[in-house]
Amino acid sequence: MVTSALMKQTLEFLSQPEDLAGVRAFVRRFLSDLTLSAKEAELLVLGIDEACTNIIRHAYRNAGKKPIHLSCECWREQLRFTLRDFGRQIEAAKLQGRSLDEIQPGGLGIFLIHQAFDEVAYQPKSRGTELVLTKMLSREVAPSSNGNRWN
Repeated sequence: MVTSALMKQTLEFLSQPEDLAGVRAFVRRFLSDLTLSAKEAELLVLGIDEACTNIIRHAYRNAGKKPIHLSCECWREQLRFTLRDFGRQIEAAKLQGRSLDEIQPGGLGIFLIHQAFDEVAYQPKSRGTELVLTKMLSREVAPSSNGNRWN
Protein backbone atom coordinates (compact mmCIF):
# COMPACT_ATOMS: atom_id res chain seq x y z
CA MET A 1 0.00 0.00 0.00
CA VAL A 2 1.38 3.41 -0.99
CA THR A 3 1.16 5.85 1.91
CA SER A 4 2.85 8.83 0.30
CA ALA A 5 2.23 10.74 -2.87
CA LEU A 6 3.78 9.42 -6.07
CA MET A 7 4.70 12.98 -6.99
CA LYS A 8 4.75 16.18 -5.01
CA GLN A 9 5.85 19.71 -5.84
CA THR A 10 5.39 22.96 -3.97
CA LEU A 11 5.44 26.60 -4.94
CA GLU A 12 5.43 29.75 -2.86
CA PHE A 13 4.28 32.96 -4.52
CA LEU A 14 2.88 36.37 -3.66
CA SER A 15 -0.69 37.62 -3.73
CA GLN A 16 -0.25 39.60 -6.94
CA PRO A 17 -2.32 39.00 -10.08
CA GLU A 18 0.85 39.22 -12.19
CA ASP A 19 2.22 36.13 -10.38
CA LEU A 20 -0.71 33.96 -11.53
CA ALA A 21 0.79 33.29 -14.98
CA GLY A 22 3.72 31.62 -13.23
CA VAL A 23 1.34 29.61 -11.05
CA ARG A 24 -0.56 28.38 -14.11
CA ALA A 25 2.72 27.40 -15.81
CA PHE A 26 3.86 25.57 -12.65
CA VAL A 27 0.61 23.55 -12.48
CA ARG A 28 0.77 22.76 -16.21
CA ARG A 29 4.33 21.44 -15.78
CA PHE A 30 3.24 19.34 -12.82
CA LEU A 31 0.38 17.85 -14.84
CA SER A 32 2.41 17.40 -18.04
CA ASP A 33 3.90 14.04 -17.01
CA LEU A 34 0.50 12.58 -16.15
CA THR A 35 -1.84 10.73 -18.47
CA LEU A 36 -4.54 13.42 -18.47
CA SER A 37 -6.28 14.83 -21.49
CA ALA A 38 -5.49 18.43 -22.38
CA LYS A 39 -9.08 19.36 -21.48
CA GLU A 40 -8.83 17.73 -18.04
CA ALA A 41 -5.52 19.44 -17.33
CA GLU A 42 -6.70 22.90 -18.42
CA LEU A 43 -9.84 22.64 -16.29
CA LEU A 44 -7.65 21.91 -13.25
CA VAL A 45 -5.37 24.84 -14.11
CA LEU A 46 -8.41 27.12 -14.43
CA GLY A 47 -9.82 25.91 -11.09
CA ILE A 48 -6.54 26.60 -9.30
CA ASP A 49 -6.24 30.01 -10.97
CA GLU A 50 -9.76 30.90 -9.77
CA ALA A 51 -8.95 29.73 -6.23
CA CYS A 52 -5.79 31.87 -6.20
CA THR A 53 -7.74 34.86 -7.50
CA ASN A 54 -10.27 34.42 -4.67
CA ILE A 55 -7.46 34.31 -2.11
CA ILE A 56 -5.99 37.53 -3.50
CA ARG A 57 -9.38 39.30 -3.61
CA HIS A 58 -11.02 38.03 -0.46
CA ALA A 59 -8.44 36.69 2.01
CA TYR A 60 -5.88 39.40 1.29
CA ARG A 61 -8.32 42.09 0.03
CA ASN A 62 -6.06 42.78 -2.97
CA ALA A 63 -3.03 43.50 -0.79
CA GLY A 64 0.02 42.49 -2.78
CA LYS A 65 3.12 40.72 -1.58
CA LYS A 66 1.34 38.41 0.87
CA PRO A 67 2.39 34.73 0.89
CA ILE A 68 0.46 31.91 -0.74
CA HIS A 69 1.69 28.32 -0.68
CA LEU A 70 0.65 25.73 -3.28
CA SER A 71 1.26 22.01 -2.91
CA CYS A 72 0.52 19.68 -5.84
CA GLU A 73 0.31 15.94 -5.15
CA CYS A 74 -0.38 12.97 -7.37
CA TRP A 75 -1.69 9.82 -5.71
CA ARG A 76 -2.63 6.60 -7.50
CA GLU A 77 -6.18 7.64 -8.37
CA GLN A 78 -6.42 11.26 -7.29
CA LEU A 79 -4.77 14.62 -7.55
CA ARG A 80 -4.68 16.93 -4.55
CA PHE A 81 -3.85 20.62 -4.62
CA THR A 82 -3.51 22.52 -1.35
CA LEU A 83 -3.52 26.31 -1.22
CA ARG A 84 -2.55 27.98 2.05
CA ASP A 85 -3.01 31.65 2.80
CA PHE A 86 -2.50 33.68 5.95
CA GLY A 87 -5.21 36.27 5.34
CA ARG A 88 -8.75 36.91 6.43
CA GLN A 89 -10.88 33.80 6.85
CA ILE A 90 -14.11 33.56 4.92
CA GLU A 91 -17.02 31.57 6.33
CA ALA A 92 -17.44 28.43 4.24
CA ALA A 93 -21.23 28.95 4.22
CA LYS A 94 -20.70 32.26 2.40
CA LEU A 95 -18.67 30.59 -0.34
CA GLN A 96 -21.56 29.92 -2.65
CA GLY A 97 -21.36 30.77 -6.32
CA ARG A 98 -24.14 32.81 -7.84
CA SER A 99 -26.89 31.24 -9.89
CA LEU A 100 -25.97 30.72 -13.53
CA ASP A 101 -29.36 32.19 -14.41
CA GLU A 102 -28.19 35.61 -13.23
CA ILE A 103 -26.75 37.56 -16.13
CA GLN A 104 -23.96 39.69 -14.69
CA PRO A 105 -20.18 39.85 -14.81
CA GLY A 106 -18.10 38.02 -12.22
CA GLY A 107 -19.06 35.61 -9.49
CA LEU A 108 -18.35 32.38 -11.38
CA GLY A 109 -15.10 31.43 -9.64
CA ILE A 110 -16.71 29.12 -7.06
CA PHE A 111 -18.76 27.45 -9.81
CA LEU A 112 -15.61 26.86 -11.90
CA ILE A 113 -13.68 25.47 -8.93
CA HIS A 114 -16.49 22.98 -8.25
CA GLN A 115 -16.56 22.00 -11.93
CA ALA A 116 -12.82 21.27 -11.89
CA PHE A 117 -12.63 19.37 -8.59
CA ASP A 118 -14.64 16.61 -6.95
CA GLU A 119 -13.91 17.77 -3.41
CA VAL A 120 -13.40 21.33 -2.20
CA ALA A 121 -12.53 21.64 1.50
CA TYR A 122 -11.92 24.89 3.36
CA GLN A 123 -9.96 24.33 6.55
CA PRO A 124 -9.65 27.38 8.81
CA LYS A 125 -6.29 27.71 10.53
CA SER A 126 -5.24 29.87 13.46
CA ARG A 127 -4.17 32.37 10.79
CA GLY A 128 -5.70 32.10 7.34
CA THR A 129 -7.16 29.14 5.50
CA GLU A 130 -6.06 25.94 3.85
CA LEU A 131 -8.01 25.06 0.73
CA VAL A 132 -7.75 21.43 -0.37
CA LEU A 133 -8.88 20.68 -3.93
CA THR A 134 -9.16 17.01 -4.86
CA LYS A 135 -9.76 15.48 -8.28
CA MET A 136 -10.70 11.81 -8.24
CA LEU A 137 -9.57 9.94 -11.32
CA SER A 138 -11.24 6.97 -12.98
CA ARG A 139 -7.84 5.46 -13.71
CA GLU A 140 -4.36 5.56 -12.33
CA VAL A 141 -2.45 8.58 -13.64
CA ALA A 142 1.04 7.55 -12.66
CA PRO A 143 3.77 9.57 -14.32
CA SER A 144 4.36 8.65 -17.92
CA SER A 145 7.66 7.13 -19.00
CA ASN A 146 9.16 10.58 -19.50
CA GLY A 147 8.35 11.43 -15.88
CA ASN A 148 11.68 10.26 -14.50
CA ARG A 149 12.20 13.57 -12.70
CA TRP A 150 9.84 12.32 -9.98
CA ASN A 151 12.11 9.46 -8.88
